[in-house]
Amino acid sequence: MSLSQAALAVMRINLLVVSLASAYNIRLYAVQNYGRVIHEFDPWFNYRAAEYLAEHGTERFFKWFDHTVWYPLGRPVGTTIYPGMQFAAVWIWRILEFLQQEMSLHDVCVFIPAWFGVASTVFVGLWTFECTRCVDSAVCAMLVVSILPAHLMRSVAGLAGSARPRADFVSRMAGSFWSMASMAAMFGEGGFDNECMAITFMNATFYFWCRSLRNDNSWPWALLAGFSYFCMVATWGGYVYVVNIIACHAACLMLLDAVRSLEQVAPLLQFVAVQIFEVLSTWQRRLPAKLEEFQLLRFRVFAVCGAVAALLGAMLFQLGYFAPLSSRVRGLFVKHRTGNPLVDSVAEHQATSPRAYWQFFHHMCTMAPLGFLISLFEMSEARNFLLLYAGITYYFSSKMNRLLLLLGPTAAALGGIALAKTLRWALHQLTQPEEAPVPATQNEDARFKGPLWEAYHEVLMLLTFMICGMEFMNYCWAVAERLSQASIIVKRRNKEGQEILMDDYRESYWWLRDHTPEDTRIMAWWDYGYQINGLTNRTTLADGNTWNHEHIALIGRCLTGPERQAHEAPNSMTGGEGDHRATGHWSFFGVIRHLADYVLIWAGDYGDDIAKSSHMARIAASVYEDVCPGSKFHRNRQTGEPSEMMSRSLLWKLYAHDPMGEVQTDGALFEEAYTSQYGLVRIFKVLNISDESKAWAADPNNWKCDAPGSWHCQGQYPPALSKVLEKQKAFQQLEDFNQQKDEKAEEYHKATGLQPGQFWHR
Repeated sequence: MSLSQAALAVMRINLLVVSLASAYNIRLYAVQNYGRVIHEFDPWFNYRAAEYLAEHGTERFFKWFDHTVWYPLGRPVGTTIYPGMQFAAVWIWRILEFLQQEMSLHDVCVFIPAWFGVASTVFVGLWTFECTRCVDSAVCAMLVVSILPAHLMRSVAGLAGSARPRADFVSRMAGSFWSMASMAAMFGEGGFDNECMAITFMNATFYFWCRSLRNDNSWPWALLAGFSYFCMVATWGGYVYVVNIIACHAACLMLLDAVRSLEQVAPLLQFVAVQIFEVLSTWQRRLPAKLEEFQLLRFRVFAVCGAVAALLGAMLFQLGYFAPLSSRVRGLFVKHRTGNPLVDSVAEHQATSPRAYWQFFHHMCTMAPLGFLISLFEMSEARNFLLLYAGITYYFSSKMNRLLLLLGPTAAALGGIALAKTLRWALHQLTQPEEAPVPATQNEDARFKGPLWEAYHEVLMLLTFMICGMEFMNYCWAVAERLSQASIIVKRRNKEGQEILMDDYRESYWWLRDHTPEDTRIMAWWDYGYQINGLTNRTTLADGNTWNHEHIALIGRCLTGPERQAHEAPNSMTGGEGDHRATGHWSFFGVIRHLADYVLIWAGDYGDDIAKSSHMARIAASVYEDVCPGSKFHRNRQTGEPSEMMSRSLLWKLYAHDPMGEVQTDGALFEEAYTSQYGLVRIFKVLNISDESKAWAADPNNWKCDAPGSWHCQGQYPPALSKVLEKQKAFQQLEDFNQQKDEKAEEYHKATGLQPGQFWHR
């Protein structure tokens, strides 16, 4: 090995170490600033589930029906969760315990995003090497992806942003430079969340898949690809995207080589096509035929099979055999609205703005396309996969902010290819042996002689890369710090300019834990259910999952409805204040006194419930016809004055309640129990609760079990809510293509501005 080769090897090793160290350290800002704390919404549920698994074991975990969430219905957690992350966390915790490394399960969950971020960086490097067979490209890809904001947004230790901000708040913030951090934080909660682990398994799947294509003896690598894919299936719903990407690549390779879910039909059809192709290839080997005859036979066979499959698919589609595309998947193919107001209210489901690409990828916006063009001229089976994945993912990332996460690895790989290629060319031009000098003529200026001037293009390119590289690194580290700003602990500056930590949210949850009975039921908007349930150990009406649209609409109805009717005061049935003629949209069927002991709202200046209230009204109106749409429920941005409908709502009364002011809650219905130090959270006690309804819902004899003696026993609403439930219409979306629309559905389409067929009531 020559001295230059040895120096190059040492440099590569150093860069690998730097990339791995950066991948770990850049994800620790939150731990350094706030300590070992789980900050966000979904991570609290994931931690609570991991804790239950560690304490009760696998069998009880999968039979866990939790009656402290989605009250009074409950939730079969063990069968409605992707359990891979919980099992991985518990196994890591037990391995550390076996190795006598003291670390609590809580701390393991805090650090898992950083650990898996490092592993993901390694697999991106291996994947890039397999596609390019170039060590320098792999090293550059690892350097990029280790700090790339698009790869950080779901893998910051402890947290990575608020889970479900409203979309209009995001759009108003888009003007400032640092809005990229706010947008990144709001497009996904991160921390101990499914994506932090699933992206690693995705990159591992892609690497092992590409490695299995190297030669005929590489087929065992496909087993590892299958195992990695199994891990991703157990961890995140994005597995559907991965299997379709691989199916598309398999189809391309087959062309170049001359279920009940619609989301998985393409991989299934591709698998069948591969089997047919292999049968035909085997037949050709055993019965030699002319190439033209074989190609004609292959075309006929596939044409017949395609026609049969199309006919069968059309018949099954009409019979309603196939399950529908989910609203989130449908959002990838429709503009702006999916037809589900619950999904549309989440910022990360909105279409991606061009500005966001620069915010999350920075200089990779220019380097990745260059790498794509370079790869077009150096085709291989593995590199074809990289190009295919980049093209498909770029298209879908433009449809949904959340999918920028999937574009991160391929952007880093393509950027690494471009970076390595251009740097190697420049260095080669500078270090190649000089040719014999040509004698200068008398007319040449002596100032333009010398090797440095002759290579000024290469020197200029190296200087440009050095400056841009430093800028890129500084940008990524700055964004990483912004991404690590917590939502459960808020940093602000007081009037004296001193930085303070506002811990209102946790203190409010701890107040509930310490000052309320264990059977206390908390009503709050569905965003906060995971945190409330995890930090207070109290029953919540919704836990942060979106599986029951109608139940969330019921909560929205209570919060956006008039105070007395939401509570159901004893004399409300007789009219008076809040009469239907006065409110213009409400019937006399209250809910809260039958379901909740306390009502909790966020009342701060960041992501408070008033800012989200128009979405609450839209969701309620999608199920209850007597609730006006969210367009009539708003607050004037200039004056801060509420609309007429909002001013009468329970939410506004709780938000603006001031015993000495103009707005007060009815003291016979609600009592202020706690307001946090900085006013970010307000908690009100529900008075005159129905003990009869509470006892009825808690009685196991009133639960509906799927079989005698089964663990799967769902609760039911108290009989006192029968009248309000009669007014409920099950929310139906595009999946109900076999159902007939009625006139009220058409009216709803016009009122909400949606196109017919996007969603309707049944």
